[in-house]
Amino acid sequence: MKRTDLAAFVLIALVVAFFIYEPTRALYVSAYNNSPIIISFIKFAFLATFGELLVLRIRKGIYYKKEFGLFPKMMIWGVLGIFIYFAFAIFSVGVSNLFKVQDIPILNAFLISLFMNIIFAPVMMLIHHLTDLHITQESGKFAIKSFSPLSLFKSADWDKMWSFVYKKTIPFFWIPAHTVTFLLPSQFRTLFAAVLSVALGLLLAFSTGKNKKE
Repeated sequence: MKRTDLAAFVLIALVVAFFIYEPTRALYVSAYNNSPIIISFIKFAFLATFGELLVLRIRKGIYYKKEFGLFPKMMIWGVLGIFIYFAFAIFSVGVSNLFKVQDIPILNAFLISLFMNIIFAPVMMLIHHLTDLHITQESGKFAIKSFSPLSLFKSADWDKMWSFVYKKTIPFFWIPAHTVTFLLPSQFRTLFAAVLSVALGLLLAFSTGKNKKE
């Protein structure tokens, strides 16, 4: 085991311990309740980006390279984390009020997850793919002046977006995973979302990686 692998393992263990240990978990819950937008930004900026670093390690044998664009990726994931927080709030309230099946928790959770993942998730995943593509084209930077949505749309890997991200991860992972999320008590949903954000980074990084190992 390399030292970097050991360091990554220790970091994961510390994060897990932080959320398992009741006093520190209570601090997180309190901070989230007081500033959910800020905590959502920080949580996704660090955890989802860490998921992509793990994928880089699996594919390339290293945790970091200059072209990776660590800071731009963290900023993009942070912003996406804020919109994911909004989506959780909007769909959990909106779907529950529309279908009024709160007395059947699993059905209510499934419907929230279903509509969130067929309406919000595809757009968010596409935005991530395009911004990630731009960072790659700019050798690890997010150059505002050269950012061209039309050009990025033409360069997007639509085959992978459809065959992997949309066709496989949404129905087979995200809808079931978020069904579980919305079955949990509200104070534990953010904890589970933190775990899912790492998985989200892993799955999307795999889907957008042009040099993915078979």
